[in-house]
Amino acid sequence: MTPKTAAAQLPLRERKKLRTRQALIDSALELFGERGFDAVTLNELCDAVEVSKRTFFRNFNSKEDVALAPAQDLWAAFLDVLEDCPADGRTLIALFEDTLVVALDRMDADGWAERALASRRLAARMPSMDAHGLAFCDRTSRAALTVVERRFGLLGTGDVRARLALDMLLAAFHRALDGWVTQPAGHTRADLARRLRAACAELPGALTVKAGMDLAG
Repeated sequence: MTPKTAAAQLPLRERKKLRTRQALIDSALELFGERGFDAVTLNELCDAVEVSKRTFFRNFNSKEDVALAPAQDLWAAFLDVLEDCPADGRTLIALFEDTLVVALDRMDADGWAERALASRRLAARMPSMDAHGLAFCDRTSRAALTVVERRFGLLGTGDVRARLALDMLLAAFHRALDGWVTQPAGHTRADLARRLRAACAELPGALTVKAGMDLAG
C-alpha cells in the first residue's frame, strides 16, 4: 500500500490533521529557504498556514522539528519496518540496509524527495538544525537498538556489534545522502536508495583497506 493510499483510508479528521501537518512542513521549508531559518518567526509560519500556535505544537515541538520533518518521517518509518521485518538469517547490517530501503519506499512519492532535499540543504547552513538532527539521530539509534534487543535476542544498547552495525548503516546513509543532495538532478527516492545500496556495498572493503594503498587503482 502506498503512503497516499494509506492516507486516503484514514478518517476525515485524521486526513485533515495530516494535510495541516504537511502544509506546515511545506511552508516552513519555503519560508526558511527564502529568508533564513532564524528570520522566520513561529507566528509568521502559523499565519502562513492559517493555524494557531496550539495547532503547531500538536504537530511539532519546535521550528527545528518542522524543518527536519522529512528525515524524521523516514526514520520513524525505519523503526516501524524494523518492528515487523523477519529474522531470516541476514546479517544485522544487511537487515538494517533492507529496512531503510523499505522505509524510503514508504515515503510520499509526490513530494518527500523535494522536501528532504530542501531540508538537508537548509540544515547544512544552520548549526542549530544540525545539532537538533544529531540529537534526533541518537534517540533513533537507541530506539532501533531496543527493537533489536527485544526481537532478535542481541543485547541492544549494550552490544557493541549491534551498535557498530547501526553506525555503519548511518555512515553509509549519510555518504549516500551527501552525494544525492549535491547531484545536479534526479533527486528521487529510488536514486537515494540506489546510492545507499552502493555505499553499503563498500563497507566490507572499508574494513580491509590499508593505509598507503593506491585507492585509485
